[in-house]
Amino acid sequence: MTSIEKLKFLKEDQVRSLAKEFGTPLFVYSEKEIEQKCDEALAFPNAFGLQVRYAMKANPNSNILQIMKKKGILIDASSEHEVVRALHFGFKPESIMLTSQEFPKAFTELIGKGVKFNACSLRQLEAFGKAFPGKSVSIRFNPGLGSGHTKKTDVGGVTSSFGIWHEKLNEVKAIVEKYKIVVEKVHTHIGSGSDPEVWKAVAKYTLEYAEAFPTVTVVSLGGGYKVGRMEDEKSTDLQKIGAPVKPQFEEFAEKHGRKLILEIEPGTYLVALCGALLTTVDDLVDTGPKGFRFMKLDAGMDSNTRPSLYGARHPLVTVKKDGGVPKSNEEYVVVGHCCESGDVFTQKEGGEPITRLMGEAEVGDYVVMEAVGAYCAGMSTKNYNSFPETAEVLLRTNGETKLIRKKEPVLEIFRNEILVVE
Repeated sequence: MTSIEKLKFLKEDQVRSLAKEFGTPLFVYSEKEIEQKCDEALAFPNAFGLQVRYAMKANPNSNILQIMKKKGILIDASSEHEVVRALHFGFKPESIMLTSQEFPKAFTELIGKGVKFNACSLRQLEAFGKAFPGKSVSIRFNPGLGSGHTKKTDVGGVTSSFGIWHEKLNEVKAIVEKYKIVVEKVHTHIGSGSDPEVWKAVAKYTLEYAEAFPTVTVVSLGGGYKVGRMEDEKSTDLQKIGAPVKPQFEEFAEKHGRKLILEIEPGTYLVALCGALLTTVDDLVDTGPKGFRFMKLDAGMDSNTRPSLYGARHPLVTVKKDGGVPKSNEEYVVVGHCCESGDVFTQKEGGEPITRLMGEAEVGDYVVMEAVGAYCAGMSTKNYNSFPETAEVLLRTNGETKLIRKKEPVLEIFRNEILVVE
C-alpha cells in the first residue's frame, strides 16, 4: 500500500513520467473519467425529458468545455465573461444560460444574441422585462432551505443571497404581468448534499413555482451533488436522489396536463474526481517533539484555495521519485509554498492545522493531490507571491497526453502591465 489514500486514475509510473516531462506543480485531467461522469449525469432519472447543464465555473478550460459539447451538455454561466468564453469555443447562444450575481454590463447584447437569462433577483427580472418585454425568461428562487457541509457551500435558505426569496412570489408575478414576460423555466439550487429527502422536498417546492406560471416547460433543480473525495466520503448516487423526483413530475403532469422537462446543472460532479495535482516535496521541517512535522509542497493556495476557504480535504498520495514504496506511514501537516499562514492543505475550517497520515516522503518525492478537477485551477490566482499559473495536461482516451495550459514565465505574466517610471 503506497499510502492511506490511493491514486484515483493515474498510475505511479505515469506520475513520475508526467512530472519529468512537464514539471510540477501540474494539473492532470482524465478525458475518459470526465466522459464517464457525463454519461452518469445524462442518465439522471426523469419522466418527460432531461437537460444537463455544466456549471462551467467548476473548470472553464476550453478542452473540458469541448468534452461537454461533444456529449450534448449545455452550459450554465455565472458571469458574462463565462458566456463570452463559451461562445468563443463553439457553444450556440441558445445552449447557454446566464445565472449571475452581478448584473451583466453586456446584458442586452448577449441576450439579444439568444443567450438564455436566469433572473436571480427582482432587480434583474425588472431589467429583463424593460429590455425584452414579452420574451422568455427563467427565474431562480430561494426555496427557504439549503444543504451543504459548511455555510460557504450552502446556497439556499436565509443565509444565502442567491435567488429570489420564495415569499416574494407575488412581487415576481407583478413584474411578469407588467412586462408580459413568458416564464419558461423555474430554478432552485440549494448547495451540496446527497440526501434524497432534501432533493425530494426541493422538487416539491420548485414544482409549486412551476404551478404558479402556466408557461413553464422546464424545471431546474440545480446541482450541488456531493462528491466523495476521501476514502471515508461517499459520492451522491444520482439514481438514488433522482428516483423519488421522477414520480413528482408524473403527478404534476397528471394534475396540470403539463409534461415538464427536468434540468440539472452539475459542476463538481462532472469533473472533481477527474483531476489530480502533481506536486514535489520541497522541504520537511518540524517544530519539536511537542509540535508538528510539516511537509512543504511546491504548490499552494494559488493552485487550490479550497482547503483555506472551506477546510476542504483532498487525498494526498506519496509517490517515491525513484520508484518503490514508502517505508512507513507518517503524520504530516501538509503546507503550500505561499508565504501565508493560511496556506495549509491539511486544516480544519477556521484554519487549525491537522495532521494527515500518509506515505513517508523525502525531499524530491512526489505528492499527488487528488479530486482537484473542480474549483481548483478555475479558482487559482496568479498574483499572490507572483507564482505562475499551474500548467494543465489532459490525458486523452486514446492514451495521448495533451498540454492544455502551459506555465507562463513570470515576465510573460506581466506583459500587459503598464510600468510607470517617475
